[in-house]
Amino acid sequence: MTTRIGGDPLARHTDARLARPLPAGLRAARKDVLDAVQELGTISDASLSRPWPWKGEGEEEVRYGFYRIGEAFELAAIDAQAAIRAAGAERGRAAELIAPATVARWDLQGLLIPLPDSAWDANPGGGEWTIRQTMGHVIGGQRSYGVVTAWWQDQGFRADDPKLPPSTPDAARDGLPSEEAEAQGAPAQVRGRLGDVLDAAAERLGGLPADRLRLGTRWSGFAVDIGFRLGRWSSHIREHTIQVEKTLVMLDHQSTEVDRLIRLVLAAWGRAEAVVYGSTGDREALAVLSTAAAGARTTAAKVAGIARG
Repeated sequence: MTTRIGGDPLARHTDARLARPLPAGLRAARKDVLDAVQELGTISDASLSRPWPWKGEGEEEVRYGFYRIGEAFELAAIDAQAAIRAAGAERGRAAELIAPATVARWDLQGLLIPLPDSAWDANPGGGEWTIRQTMGHVIGGQRSYGVVTAWWQDQGFRADDPKLPPSTPDAARDGLPSEEAEAQGAPAQVRGRLGDVLDAAAERLGGLPADRLRLGTRWSGFAVDIGFRLGRWSSHIREHTIQVEKTLVMLDHQSTEVDRLIRLVLAAWGRAEAVVYGSTGDREALAVLSTAAAGARTTAAKVAGIARG
């Protein structure tokens, strides 16, 4: 029987015993990564070719500092996966389906973080959304994906059930914020809100057992299963990442090389985080990611210091 908690629709329609809270170690690692990115963001394109005495043996460029951090995250993904295999840990299919969403999330963050705040409300013309409006939709869509998926899996319909409702009832979304409300606040607040909403859904749905993933639901009028819905999270974020890219073209925004490098760093982090995302987190795997994140912060501080002269 489902254990329901409070007024939160995610909690109301999911079993508390299956919840998988985001590990504190992962939250701490994320802070190190974002601190590293903040340091990297102080570097100018003109400083990228300055010499960096990496390991004290000869010289590399400051530019390589970005790539070195990305390489470390890619290695961490490999080593974390090996640690999970060695421990014999099983995440389950629900978490595996959800994990690509954090890859998409960090790629989008890599595009957004270097932007000046003024870009968020700049009008691209032609009736197209501003970046803020797009983000309001992304956040509202992700919140709805979590709540509506929770509602459908709680109903227990088979995917081929002739009584499968033709659509999600409006009542399943009662009380959810509007897209306008989701977009309110400083850009950093809005970016953080996307992460919070995605994490909340992953925590409540990452532990769904395999039989729940085969239950029926609707998406855009089509009869699909719960597993399909979980797999849609990542592609929805990516759809609108492309929309933000197109908006920046319409705004004649020119990304710097540093902007592009920061996006590569965060995309690499997203791939590493995906190894443990949606699970309770294997201790050794989390330790691997934590070490890589702390190393990124150290490397970023060193190369930023050299870049500043």
